[in-house]
Amino acid sequence: MNAGLPKQLPASAFQNSAGEGNAPDDTERNTGMYSNVHENKSTGLPKQLPASTFQNSAGEGNAPDDTEHNTGMYSNVHENKSTGLPKQLPASTFQNSAGEGNAPDDTERNTGMYSNVHEDVSTGLPKQLPTRRVLKPFGVYIHWPFCLSRCPYCDFYKEVKKDVAQEEIIDGYLQDLEYYHRFTQDKTVSSIFFGGGTPSLIKPQNIEKIINFIAKKWQIRSDIEISLEANPNSDRENMFYELKTAGINRLSLGVQALNDKDLRFLGRTHNLKQAQKAIDEVLNIFDNHSMDLIYARPQQSLEEWKQELKQATNFGFKHISLYQLTIEEGTVFAAKGVRALEDEAAVQMYAFTNDYLNTNGYPQYEVSNYGLPCKHNLLYWEGDDYIGIGKSAHGRFMSEGKIYATTHHLNIEELTAQERAEELIIMGLRLNQGINKQRFFENCGLTFAETINTKNLQHLISEGFLTETKNNLKATSKGFAVLNKIIEELCC
Repeated sequence: MNAGLPKQLPASAFQNSAGEGNAPDDTERNTGMYSNVHENKSTGLPKQLPASTFQNSAGEGNAPDDTEHNTGMYSNVHENKSTGLPKQLPASTFQNSAGEGNAPDDTERNTGMYSNVHEDVSTGLPKQLPTRRVLKPFGVYIHWPFCLSRCPYCDFYKEVKKDVAQEEIIDGYLQDLEYYHRFTQDKTVSSIFFGGGTPSLIKPQNIEKIINFIAKKWQIRSDIEISLEANPNSDRENMFYELKTAGINRLSLGVQALNDKDLRFLGRTHNLKQAQKAIDEVLNIFDNHSMDLIYARPQQSLEEWKQELKQATNFGFKHISLYQLTIEEGTVFAAKGVRALEDEAAVQMYAFTNDYLNTNGYPQYEVSNYGLPCKHNLLYWEGDDYIGIGKSAHGRFMSEGKIYATTHHLNIEELTAQERAEELIIMGLRLNQGINKQRFFENCGLTFAETINTKNLQHLISEGFLTETKNNLKATSKGFAVLNKIIEELCC
């Protein structure tokens, strides 16, 4: 799915269920890698948040601490000599959530939590105390750009094809993973995300092949989150079960609307009956799940949205992503002259959405996302490392003290500390918790004070748009509504 928020409200900087952000309009502001921040000329307020050039999916939830994760099959992956493909063996050297693995009884243990622990042969006791090493999150994003049809609101990179050479494409993805491994081999993978496009079109055996290859090249956390975006309809009867068997442990379902009229309007190829069947299957098969909806649709009333949102919360998903519809240039909607919902009505819907979900088990944690935060998407918003594989996939990672961006296929560019700092501000202020200043320094090498316009910061605080403590800066509810303007003031 591809949608944003209305002109004066923040839009998701990351992809939604179809996996992309919003396209340029009329006024480009270049702030690091993020451009396309536009003002509504009638109000002076931003139409949407900076559109990310990333092909990474936005906003879903992670499983609770006591949820079983089936990730044991991704440890100790060896090649099957008869096929040349990896085979799965029982997990024995998996890191746990603290980063600890298994080491030989009498050898050096360098397994995340414990480093350089040796036994004293005379006593059998360790010569030194364990040293804790904090494992920073590291993610892998797999972009599958192919769709069977193009939705009329979508203006993002897609390839509409019914038949693609999957095996050839997947082999290319494995080669790209091998390439990026040389820069990130010391990292431990905490999340994998299959976005698109329509990644549920990937054959289950190819999904499993990618997961196994990643597990063979990198260390993998035992609580790894492996997400995939899927449409409710498929020509595979047991699609969701097959995805779970292939290794997916978190499913994001692109429902988009809960009535047939609006599903047809949005150009979706599923109907409400198919959506309800898919919802039941996803909730029964997966322990961790999310659903996407598009609201502020033309002619939609606040009362209609209230009923639809209440219905959505009753399903029991761990997470919900909600995107207000915008009409972008180059789309079918734009060509047909479809008009977005009036600004005032969209503002009322956004306000109700936040109030209702915050009091009904889905606390807002990011501009468009509610519930238990998605581990993978937090990588983007909190500034952690990740690599992107596939067309239009992007990445950010640190290697040997330098910050790198990947913006095109196998194209690695070094970022300056200031460029990375601006990215961290743009993404971090989208979170309700805001920007952690210490983490900010660790991720770009600059202090927060030497990065921003401090005069404008004080003005924004005095006007009630931001709050600041010694360790944190975050937007208020008032600030969320004009987040683009805030970012522009801080970074100028």
